[in-house]
Order: sequence, then C-alpha cells, then structure tokens
Amino acid sequence: MSLIRRVARQNQTMLMKTGSYYLIHICVAALVAYAVTGNLWASLTLSLLEPTVQAVAFFFHEKAWDRAGRRTARQSATPSPHSNPAIQGA
Repeated sequence: MSLIRRVARQNQTMLMKTGSYYLIHICVAALVAYAVTGNLWASLTLSLLEPTVQAVAFFFHEKAWDRAGRRTARQSATPSPHSNPAIQGA
C-alpha cells in the first residue's frame, strides 16, 4: 500500500489532471451517446466504460511524455565528445 501512496504523491498533479479530464470526458461521452442511441442506460454505460479506459491510457501517455522530456533534458545537458571544439581541432 505504501507504494501506491508514494506513486500517488509523486504524480499528484498528473493524477489531478487525469481526474479532471476523466470527468469532462464522461459528460461529453454521455451527451454524445444519448444523442446517438436515445437510450439513457446505454449512454450512461458507454460514458463510464470508454472514458475509464481513456483515463488510464492518458495517465500512461503523460508518463511516457514526461520520461521522454527528462531523457531529452539529460542528453542535452551532457555534452557529447564530438561537440567539444578542442577535441575536433586536435
């Protein structure tokens, strides 16, 4: 359980962003599903199922982009041996 708490604390902003996205997505999905089906129960079922899967995918999508950004920042902070003018002139 402590692992879950630690991960939640480390990703608090991203989890809040995911949660707000989830709520908006449910509302939009419910309206669209009701407009298409005209059935309240079908629209509620669809509006809860699809955004739940999307929210989980969104969280991992954000994690991947965050990791890629950190990797890029690390690579640009570490000069490559080929970019040193003193080595190239030797």
